[in-house]
Amino acid sequence: MTASGCRGGQTGPYLWIGGAILALTLLSFFQFPGHTWLRSDTQIYLPILERLSDPSAFSRELLAQHPHVSFTVYDEAALALRRLTGLDFERVLEAQQFLCRALGILGIFLLATALRLSTRMALLAAAIFSLGAFIGGPTVLAIEFEPVPRGFAILLLLLAVGLAANGRYLGAGIAAAAGFLYHAPSVLPFFIVYFALMLSPSEAAVRRRRIWGLVPMLAGVVLLFLLHFFQAGAPEAQPVLGRIDPELERIQRLRAPYVWVSLWGPGWVCHYLFLWAASLVALWRVRKPASREACFFLAGLPLVGVLAMPASWLLLEKCKWILMPQIQTARAVLLITVLAGLLASAAAVNAGRQGRWWESASWFLIAFAIPINTLAGGPLDILRELGWTAPACALLAALAVRAESSGRRWALPAWAAAVLVPFFLIAAVHKAAAPPDDVAGLAAWARSATPRDAVFLFPDAARDLYPGVFRARSLRAVYVDWKGGGQVNFLGSFALEWWARWQRVGAGRFDPRQVAAYPGWGIHYFVLQRAHRLPGRATVFEDSEFLVYRP
Repeated sequence: MTASGCRGGQTGPYLWIGGAILALTLLSFFQFPGHTWLRSDTQIYLPILERLSDPSAFSRELLAQHPHVSFTVYDEAALALRRLTGLDFERVLEAQQFLCRALGILGIFLLATALRLSTRMALLAAAIFSLGAFIGGPTVLAIEFEPVPRGFAILLLLLAVGLAANGRYLGAGIAAAAGFLYHAPSVLPFFIVYFALMLSPSEAAVRRRRIWGLVPMLAGVVLLFLLHFFQAGAPEAQPVLGRIDPELERIQRLRAPYVWVSLWGPGWVCHYLFLWAASLVALWRVRKPASREACFFLAGLPLVGVLAMPASWLLLEKCKWILMPQIQTARAVLLITVLAGLLASAAAVNAGRQGRWWESASWFLIAFAIPINTLAGGPLDILRELGWTAPACALLAALAVRAESSGRRWALPAWAAAVLVPFFLIAAVHKAAAPPDDVAGLAAWARSATPRDAVFLFPDAARDLYPGVFRARSLRAVYVDWKGGGQVNFLGSFALEWWARWQRVGAGRFDPRQVAAYPGWGIHYFVLQRAHRLPGRATVFEDSEFLVYRP
């Protein structure tokens, strides 16, 4: 039975599907690909949220003085949930992350049912999506490890697509509006395709229902501008029609090359063109039983992703439009990847139903190659990365399709194995260990024994992540660190100041001769790794990892 077949108060199928979606979310969240905290952009968002919550916090922190959350409900939602529940930001953000991940998986399931897959096969397709995917070039993830606005928005977009594909236009509009409030640029491809759907020939009754889907979208746009107007703090004004000057471009290219399509390398562009071609072939295979709306979105969204690459190159690299590093149009290639995986799964099921088992396994191989491909080197490295796990998962899934289509007694165990085994098999072979959090003792000391406005420097940290972890756990300012430079795409004044500080302290290379200048730069403490102990100089704190000095 498909999801669309659950009617007339039959709660049993809904409970079964809901339980399965919850199980997939739990596996995705805790097993593979998992979730993290303070390993990526939450290092930037947390100081901003802490200062919005308490204006006396991070009074000398460069990141918190330049918030870039004015056009998102991310901060308002986090602050409201913190006040309502009394929990810290980590917990309230992870709760939203878990909910959005469940909604994204549900969206893929609904989209699979619109392709007329059975409930089990639609759940298999959703399970494959739940394994995530690395999007090389723009360097993002289909399922973000961290609770960041972009990650929430993409999953809500997928829910909107799944609802629209089943004719639930009002629900699709609500989901898209929620995603827009979290991260507007991520949801723009949905708006483009939905408006195109609105203009396509259709019956008057259907057109009226689609118009209702626009109401929450419009409300979301209005609400976003109202939130921006009442934004706490002092967000930097953005020149909408400004151009990127040569100095800012140089900084952005060095710190954030993933924004510039010309720096991706030709391998990734070819990779997305291949996935787009594969998605078109798969869509042709499965188009006949699919809903018209599903075909519209499955053709339109990948096309937007393909066109986003030359659009980004033209508007950013030729026209130098200053908003482009913030919008990052080229991230839409994520939709090529996600929908190519879904369509490959659907084509595999379709081939298996018709007895073409090797074709089924081949399509599943493409579907499983997507979450396993985590290399940043390009598609030529994929074959090395796949190893034997992708073929093994593909054969297991093809076997499950064969068992279901032929009515075998072992169809249910085969399906369960095809759904569950990849979460454990891929994690065992491909999951990278998270870097250890070695700053716990240092952060606890700083939080209890130093003034709230103290400024720390980690001059020998190079591009390591631990200065940002220290900042978040100690609630103390860090003068400059590499990860904190991620805001250079958003704020011109921040970019110039961050770059000046980064160069001033040696770009991550410690020079003992600079220590005398630290007080003049506003640095109260500097932290070195134990291997770099300064002879003849007393520490104010040390543990098994770090030495803390006063300049």
